[in-house]
Amino acid sequence: MSTSTETLPIKSAEDVVRVRQVVRTKAAGVGLSIVDQTKIITAASEIARNTLDYGGGGEVAIESVKEQPRTGVRLIFRDNGPGIPDIEQAMRDNFTTGSGLGLGLGGAKRLCTDFSIQSKVGSGTTIMLARWK
Repeated sequence: MSTSTETLPIKSAEDVVRVRQVVRTKAAGVGLSIVDQTKIITAASEIARNTLDYGGGGEVAIESVKEQPRTGVRLIFRDNGPGIPDIEQAMRDNFTTGSGLGLGLGGAKRLCTDFSIQSKVGSGTTIMLARWK
């Protein structure tokens, strides 16, 4: 297994844009199709925005991963925000605690090959997502 990791802060709207740019570069670099690149970039953008808006900011580790026989991009978002009290409810379409459409977490999950979320109230949230070739 080989990986190449870049960790970026998520503290502003400009950081969300930077996350998208780095994910695009990594996804193209591992040979994901344009469709798969678009899916992982869209998911990354949504989770980065949630990290900023709901988690109070945090960071993302963006990895190019080669695990035979697959190659892909894995993202691990972390924040030390208030956490998600009910993950099952938060994953439901149309549920929002803000002004959005409530498609963020569930939508991001549908765009990815792998998705996991861990959250503890008062301690923050970690979300892993990946798209494999």
